[in-house]
Amino acid sequence: MLSLRTLSVLTVAAFSLAACGSPGDAPTTTSAPQFLEPSRTASAVPTPDPAGTPEKAPAGTVTSSATPKKTPSKAPATAPAGLKYTFPVKASNVAFHPTHSKYPATDIFADCGETVVATTSGVVLEVSRKDQYVKGAPDGPLNGGLSVSILGDDGVRYYGSHLSKIQTGIKAGVRVKTGQQLGKVGHTGNANNVCHLHYGISPPCAKTGDWKVRRGVVWPATFLKSWRAKGNKSPVATVAKWKKSHNCKA
Repeated sequence: MLSLRTLSVLTVAAFSLAACGSPGDAPTTTSAPQFLEPSRTASAVPTPDPAGTPEKAPAGTVTSSATPKKTPSKAPATAPAGLKYTFPVKASNVAFHPTHSKYPATDIFADCGETVVATTSGVVLEVSRKDQYVKGAPDGPLNGGLSVSILGDDGVRYYGSHLSKIQTGIKAGVRVKTGQQLGKVGHTGNANNVCHLHYGISPPCAKTGDWKVRRGVVWPATFLKSWRAKGNKSPVATVAKWKKSHNCKA
């Protein structure tokens, strides 16, 4: 039976489904997160931060991205042996919708301040540490507010946005482990003032300007259900199929 708290979460959910993105086509002209392939050889695991203190960005810093090395390789047909997945929000009370407004993604509802973790091991691709979203602005890459994306060791990109804080040491090019803290649930960006994590799964299609892909192109619910139940269902084949049929056009 759903708790009263969970029912309350689901009640407000409908109001935020449209908030994560609408069908407008013009991205904003201010600086925004851009995908660049990181150097895996130079990556290092950040030092754990038990206090969860967010890293202070230098004045004027909005985003970070890793130094490009080469175009992302073709995603494998299956996940590497031994690769582990985990549910991206660590909280006792959490709910998510199987669908999402306008495009395939999921809104995971939990209290602001709950822990957001890496779905699987991989390399941080993009970090946005400053909320530059302006209410009523055209739909675009600033919708996510504070956000992080990682390129999993399975070749799949995992994106989480609307964070309230980014964990210290989380920056582009850094390696992370399954379950490592990335930040905290919030309502930055176009979140309609509802605490939740916007969660998208996609291939890392382009070096720059692929925010429509990054926000999500395959439905995450079947994988989230598996990971929440301690399963290990992989989105690799689903993402590869989408990429082949859409040629990275979202």
